[in-house]
Amino acid sequence: MVAVVIANGALLAGVALLMLGHGLQSTLLGVRASIEEFPTAVTGLIMSAYFIGFLFGSIVTPRMVKRVGHIRVFAAVASLASAAILLHILFITPVAWFFSRVLTGLCLSSCYIVAESWLNGATDNANRGQLLSIYMVVQLMALSAGQFLLGLADPAGFELFVVCSVLISLAVIPLLLSASPAPAIATPKTISLIELYRNSPLGVIGMAMVGISMGGMFSMGPVFARESGFSLGDIALFMAAINLGGVLLQWPIGQLSDRIDRRLVITVVTFLASASLVIPFSLGIDGTYPLVAAFFLFGGLVMPMYSLLVAHTNDNLDNDQMVAASGALVLANGIGAVSGPAMIALVMDWVGNSGFILALIGIHLAIGLFALFRMTRRQAVPLDEQGPHVYIPTPTAVTVPMAQEEAVELLTDDEAELPLAAANMPDRSPS
Repeated sequence: MVAVVIANGALLAGVALLMLGHGLQSTLLGVRASIEEFPTAVTGLIMSAYFIGFLFGSIVTPRMVKRVGHIRVFAAVASLASAAILLHILFITPVAWFFSRVLTGLCLSSCYIVAESWLNGATDNANRGQLLSIYMVVQLMALSAGQFLLGLADPAGFELFVVCSVLISLAVIPLLLSASPAPAIATPKTISLIELYRNSPLGVIGMAMVGISMGGMFSMGPVFARESGFSLGDIALFMAAINLGGVLLQWPIGQLSDRIDRRLVITVVTFLASASLVIPFSLGIDGTYPLVAAFFLFGGLVMPMYSLLVAHTNDNLDNDQMVAASGALVLANGIGAVSGPAMIALVMDWVGNSGFILALIGIHLAIGLFALFRMTRRQAVPLDEQGPHVYIPTPTAVTVPMAQEEAVELLTDDEAELPLAAANMPDRSPS
């Protein structure tokens, strides 16, 4: 495993640079929008634009890669992403920022699809889960570190936008110089959301609502923090704490879900996520460190939800359905993420800055109640038939990770015979 990580060290370094720039940019835009006195609802729409590009990029990138190859696609979209950041300081208007965010979402989703398909092709099924877990940790740690770059210069100036652009430009170099061969490309398969909903209502609805929560939290979090009177350093700490909580609690929550009914774990975790914010909301606690601590716990509970919902959905599918289903789950998550920033911004406009916390509490209470309802409609999958929990980066949190479908379809023909999430799964296909 060590040899595999070393062999992919250049690519992981490129991803880290990309995440440093992306982490800084996401927080910087929220702060700068507040400085420019954009209305909260308008800021929400601007932030939603990223996820519109995210969805479009996830659709067109596999086809672009099939046409011209991984390296050319990565180089082209990274260059566009670097330029898109600079457009924010050339045209400081909501309309210009909206379309720049669409372009950024498209480009970064393409970068991650290329990088992750490369990683999938660099190892076998025995080591793939570990390599992707390391990749996820690199993403989250770099994203958290990117928040602290906010203090390098005044957000009201142009310097931080240039820093973002430089970091994303530098991220291209390791992949272009990598000696690893590009993986082969195959034609992707699809499954409709309606068909997937019939198999796993909680998987689809839960994934969409997690998209609303995570998309809204990471987009509007900097706005909430600035309006709460946080300094630049405190805003960086606030946003970084969410990701660090997710890193620490991913493994224990995932392990627990392999030992008891996964729906029960989803229900308890999402209710606890709501409860972690009820105290600061109900008591009016608005100091920096109490809020940072609350959102550290909230992020730790919410960020594993994506992997839990993927695993739960796979528990209700046959092996040959899992690969295509993962793409539909990413779509459901993306649809939620598109609406999340705008929805939370409207609540903040309606009830004030505390609407940010109130909206997140309500979203996770709704997920928990729907999970309880589903537990009354279907028997739990026996533990010996549950598939293993697989740690998957949350698209709306940090990146636009490639669907497992695309990960497999961009592998070599031999490796593509076994779906990532289907490895070691019991066969529940009809006999």
